[in-house]
Amino acid sequence: MVSGFTEKYDVVVVGAGHAGVEAAMAAARMGLKTALYTINLDLICQMSCNPAVGGIAKGHLVREVDALGGVMGEVIDAVGIQFRLLNTSRGPAVWSPRAQADKKQYRVRMRQVIEEEPNLRIKQAEVVDLVMDDSPVGAQLAAPRPGQAPPLRQVCGIRLRDGRTVEAGAVVITTGTFLNGLIHCGENTYPAGRSGEPPAVMLGEALRRLGFDVGRLKTGTPPRLDARTIDFSPFQVQPGDPIPTPFSFRTRAITQPQRVCWITYTNGATHRIIRENVHRAPLYSGQIKSIGPRYCPSIEDKIVKFPDKPHHQLFLEPEGMDTYEIYVNGMSTSMPIDVQMAMVKSIPGLENAELIRPGYAIEYDMVQPTELYPWLETKKIANLFLAGQINGTTGYEEAACQGIMAGINAGLRVEGKEPVTIDRTQGYTGILIDDLVSKGVDEPYRMFTSRAEFRLHLRIDNADERLTPLGYRVGTIKAKDYQAFLEKKGRISAATKFLLETTLAPDSHVGREVYAKLGLMSDGRLTAPAPLNGAQLLKRPEVSITDLLEWVNESLRAQGLEALGGQTLAGDTNLFAREEARRVETDFKYAGYLQQQERQIERMKRAESRRIPDWFDYRRISGLSREMVEKLTRVRPLTLGQALRIPGVTPAAVSLVNCYIEIFQRRAAEQASA
Repeated sequence: MVSGFTEKYDVVVVGAGHAGVEAAMAAARMGLKTALYTINLDLICQMSCNPAVGGIAKGHLVREVDALGGVMGEVIDAVGIQFRLLNTSRGPAVWSPRAQADKKQYRVRMRQVIEEEPNLRIKQAEVVDLVMDDSPVGAQLAAPRPGQAPPLRQVCGIRLRDGRTVEAGAVVITTGTFLNGLIHCGENTYPAGRSGEPPAVMLGEALRRLGFDVGRLKTGTPPRLDARTIDFSPFQVQPGDPIPTPFSFRTRAITQPQRVCWITYTNGATHRIIRENVHRAPLYSGQIKSIGPRYCPSIEDKIVKFPDKPHHQLFLEPEGMDTYEIYVNGMSTSMPIDVQMAMVKSIPGLENAELIRPGYAIEYDMVQPTELYPWLETKKIANLFLAGQINGTTGYEEAACQGIMAGINAGLRVEGKEPVTIDRTQGYTGILIDDLVSKGVDEPYRMFTSRAEFRLHLRIDNADERLTPLGYRVGTIKAKDYQAFLEKKGRISAATKFLLETTLAPDSHVGREVYAKLGLMSDGRLTAPAPLNGAQLLKRPEVSITDLLEWVNESLRAQGLEALGGQTLAGDTNLFAREEARRVETDFKYAGYLQQQERQIERMKRAESRRIPDWFDYRRISGLSREMVEKLTRVRPLTLGQALRIPGVTPAAVSLVNCYIEIFQRRAAEQASA
């Protein structure tokens, strides 16, 4: 074993961004002695790009992190300055919350939360290398998990720039854009992890030296403006929702003051300025060589790729309650500063606007995520976990969901327990991780609802039912929060049972109103053959849960339970009480679709249950093309279901693999019995 460690922890997390904080908090809440290392303690969970949390599909991820016991949802609920529930014109499967954050207060509050965790220590230091244990004893400590080949090496600590070494049972790396980060602003380039912060060069080189498949990706950020120099009168005001939608199931209401945002557009003059200077854009001059996010292009990329579009939408978003800084969402750019200023001033209302910070692009190292098992441990090195942008993702929310899963599994590794994974039928978190480890990335990965096969099953309102039992089992959910979850389930179950079994009397106050709404009352008498039960009524598009709530709540109170959603939905600031009622309504209105998805889920689970032995050699399969052998050998899928999701792997190839698994297992059984 390596000697001379200056400190010892069960779990060490490198990087204190959104992935790192969730990883460290998860391990610490599991009762493990945990350390979180960062280059700058004052910038924990710094929102280096958009000061917002959530959005389409991203809001689902935050709800899932919260359901597992994470902290992102609670913190944004405490410091959010504008909340909006997106996609409400569509079905509940794609409703997703988004909140504008007070940028400074977000990191201040996050630091307070992690400092209050008794098992967690935060440390300011640069991690420059991993300490490996290559001894035979060390190799035995990291026993292979199901489907995992024996590790070649295992990590046992980290090395700091000042020479200290720290022993760790498991290490989680969450370095964001800091690995060999290089910033581009026009013709100027300089090394940085974020603007004004040094990159992690030595750790990046260490990962290359250890043999990981390291690539380069790029992301960007827009200029920030001084609100005192802006004329807001030409802009369209974008307010938040009257009743904010929280992210955390533990938040009862949003009480802090709220702010508005503004909408404006680029114009012909803006586009002309960009076209005339596009040769100075690092993206087109050849200065930037890596790939950026296709779904969030820079403004110069939009102008070049969509030359016929007359304008592009921009959102002006405040960065906090006590700052004049305005984030120009939609104008991500790496143009020279003089061009950025001209672009901004070409927009009515921004003629006199002053830049507080220019936009820039940043290139950084990432590790191809096919190097990982589904529990986010690396295949080459045992006890080493990766989470966040180092795995090729983009976005705070994508980082956070990886972070909490890596932290949980690092803790389980230290405890000598089996890892946990979330499959594609359980959550967007499972979809994201499965996409990464099965397909790899060639551009920054972002979550969309379209990536989910079972969107109606994976709603924001049932994230706790899907994932909170898992969080409680591993120790990230507190007992009191789990008890509150069980009580909520009891209310929903009782209301569901009541609606299924009870008919609504037509001579009651609620009955007269509901049947009249359906056109089933004439002269005070029911014209239908018989009264309808609550389930039948909710399946009618004209009837909502608000129409039946008084009737349902009387029943719940008679059973000694709390009311479902309060007396009324309108004006009730307790969102999750209201959401309970909507949850019951959704389950009835979409019952047929949900049952269909349940059948599809069962079929997928059967495919996932067929494991591919870790000893399986694809080269021994006659009839399998060289391309199929290469793809399957590189990813080493754990199940037939995962093999089917590898890009380019055909169902015929997977069927052949399945046949050969049965042949090899039959032969092994015959030899054992001989």
